Amino acid sequence: MLPTPAPRPLVIGHRGAPGYRPEHTAAAYRLAFALGADAVEPDLVATRDGVLVLRHENEISGTTDVASRPEFASRRTTREIDGAPLTGWFTEDFTWAELATLRARERLGAIRQESTSFDGRYPIIRFRDLLELIDEAAHEQRRTIRLVAEFKHATHFEALGLPLDELFAAELDAGGWERGDARLIMESFEPTLLDRLGARGIRGARVLLIEDSGSPRDLVVADGRAASSYDSFVTEAGLLGLAGRFDGVSVGKARLVGRARAKPTAGAGRDTAARAAGTTPLVGAELVDAAHAAGLAVYTWTLRPENRFLAPSFRRGTARSAYGDWLGEFLLVIGTGVDGIFVDHPDLGVEARRIAAE
Repeated sequence: MLPTPAPRPLVIGHRGAPGYRPEHTAAAYRLAFALGADAVEPDLVATRDGVLVLRHENEISGTTDVASRPEFASRRTTREIDGAPLTGWFTEDFTWAELATLRARERLGAIRQESTSFDGRYPIIRFRDLLELIDEAAHEQRRTIRLVAEFKHATHFEALGLPLDELFAAELDAGGWERGDARLIMESFEPTLLDRLGARGIRGARVLLIEDSGSPRDLVVADGRAASSYDSFVTEAGLLGLAGRFDGVSVGKARLVGRARAKPTAGAGRDTAARAAGTTPLVGAELVDAAHAAGLAVYTWTLRPENRFLAPSFRRGTARSAYGDWLGEFLLVIGTGVDGIFVDHPDLGVEARRIAAE
């Protein structure tokens, strides 16, 4: 079945449907398909024996029951991840056979009671398992289902002899996706990894993830303090510089709805000059328009209905886990013209898109 044209904005089940089931489980992905997600987004990390597994991070104490498993107590360690020390259990210290014995837990347990009620019921899964789930759902529902693959800590894994681009290419081939196609979108916070995916001839859109602050880890390792900042990529000049190299950018929601504009100061003249030169970070619809003018798609993460995650003006009441005016915020984001939205509740994203189109 040839891929059908992508709806706009694309509703992407962020790690499946973690608002309802523990993230990155087969149950979360199957539910995302059933709720109408156009695509799903797995986070990819590697095992010691080179298997790509789906976890939010390579440190897994918050998303599995590993901390309660005495046979793995000795694996707890501290190591440096992206320049900062982190203590816990790491996927690269386990074989896939070992990880397959663990059970998943909802990462946002204090907020997501419905999802948390399924803790311990599902195993974690591999990337190749998700490829099978997508193919099965597409066949059953007779529609195109897309894949937005996010690569986590590529520089870290490269240093361990676990190059994510190489492992990914092998998994695609083994899963019958050959070297990718129009169903595939690849995302990373590290531009070097995206370049390597392109050099391997993997077909699909390549999208640079943009943090709210800081610089890409691969550039910090290579260039130190001279590393380009994430802010520099979402200026007019920065977006034009990405054109032809990548196919899009994926920005945190705060760059579209959550940032107040700075009040004029004594340096306002310099700010105006910077804007004229195209070196000021863009926000909201202005960012989206500039990216589109450069030929880049724009995605945003993550739209969630709970007060804890909404911009202040959309919160209702004081309970962090209660739903606020999620529809208002979703519609505001969609109104900027974005090409895709990452959501934890795919049905809410589909409904917001329907209302926006009325």
